Amino acid sequence: MIDIFINNLPILIVTVPLMMSLFVVLVTNSYLSFLLTLATTFITFLIAILLYQEVQSYSSISYALGNWLPPLGIEYIIDHVSIIPIIIISGIGFLATLFAYKIMPSELSDSSISKTYGLWLLAISGLIGLVTTGDAFNLFVFLEISSLASVALVAMGAKQDRQALIAAYNYLIIGAVGATFYVIGVGLIYAITGTLNLADITSKLALMEDNRALIAGFGFMVVGIMVKAAVFPLHIWLPRAYAYAPSAVSILLAATATKASLYILARILFSVFLPSENIVSFTLTYIILPLSVFAMFGGTIMAIYEKDIKRLLAHSSIAQIGYITLAFSIGTKSSVAAGFIHMSNHALIKGGLFMAITSISYYIQKRVTIENLSGLGKAMPITFCCFIICSLSLAGLPLTAGFISKLYLIKSAISSEGLWLSFMILFSSALSLIYLWKMIETLWLSPLNKKDIKIKEKPVIYSSLLLITFLNIYFGLDASLIVNSSFNASNLLLGINK
Repeated sequence: MIDIFINNLPILIVTVPLMMSLFVVLVTNSYLSFLLTLATTFITFLIAILLYQEVQSYSSISYALGNWLPPLGIEYIIDHVSIIPIIIISGIGFLATLFAYKIMPSELSDSSISKTYGLWLLAISGLIGLVTTGDAFNLFVFLEISSLASVALVAMGAKQDRQALIAAYNYLIIGAVGATFYVIGVGLIYAITGTLNLADITSKLALMEDNRALIAGFGFMVVGIMVKAAVFPLHIWLPRAYAYAPSAVSILLAATATKASLYILARILFSVFLPSENIVSFTLTYIILPLSVFAMFGGTIMAIYEKDIKRLLAHSSIAQIGYITLAFSIGTKSSVAAGFIHMSNHALIKGGLFMAITSISYYIQKRVTIENLSGLGKAMPITFCCFIICSLSLAGLPLTAGFISKLYLIKSAISSEGLWLSFMILFSSALSLIYLWKMIETLWLSPLNKKDIKIKEKPVIYSSLLLITFLNIYFGLDASLIVNSSFNASNLLLGINK
């Protein structure tokens, strides 16, 4: 019985939240729907941990759906690369659900909560399916499942602000363009290889020379995924979506959605199209690298001038995505590992920052801007301390998870691209202190508005925030788990034997 359970873990991690999403949406009691969602995300996280242990033992797990063996059937792959986003999505999914207990009812009507939790689980299932499938078209299906669920979740913010509908519409249209680009690319690759299995595509491409159909298919697939990953300048859907979605949804999406797409981008560049080395090398050097540098500075500068805090953090995410794609663009073992390290750490950092700002919004019952942060740090010291630590982690200060990310990124940049790129990374990180200090200064040094003095912080809200803040410190002191997993992922992607 136990063996059957273990053997079916790769499909259970997708189907458990998927099946429960259909059930939760039918539950009329909002508290019961929360409990079911919390239990589902917890079980999903436990399955992810079991899969991590299995990957450490067997390196790679292949699951043939319906016993149709690949390349004819759909294959699910769990390996050292895919397990990283799986842990991120399931872990943040559980923490965000726990945090949403009080936040969700304060922003949504009671009748909408069960529907929101149903979409919540559907989005998590879609994201996990996206990173586990080994089939190019099945990947498109999960891409659409996660995207449509996310669009609907963003639209749920319309009760708080009608601009959520515009944000959801932009997300839908731009996301549809990205998905269309991707599926056109898949069609072109299928036309020249006759297969949709990603591993089989790689082996078929190794037997043929580069041609126009291959170059076009590669281009369409990469651009489509870059749209989904909000890679600069294809990021225009992201600031509004994060800013006007319900607060708990912002936490979930900011910490997980782009990470899944960035994983797919790395898979396409370093694994699927590895035989077409010239195309990949050109794309990394002349497209992704310069766009990453623009993202690092463009996102940071936009954050500096932004007054709405959720939009500020969204612009910050654009810059942080730039760091990850910059690491991928260097294309060495250490740089790709640095990209995965920052992917994991940024999920913790941005999840913590959005939780802190959401907590402030809950207590003052207002949309959080620079002006109404005035003096609130003294009124809610626990939330403020967590915000400070996560901010320092974002800036890359020592003893935080963000420092580990920047350290490995700078080391890989120096060893391959020279000092100029390292200087860019350091300068961009220094600029981020401007918008972080702007918030910290207002929270602590500005006078407190008298009507906001009586704020009693609630353990049910700050418990998740404390846990994710602790992880930011823990992985700054002992980063061996994330670093080793990331180097294993890099070795596998680049075909390097340990």
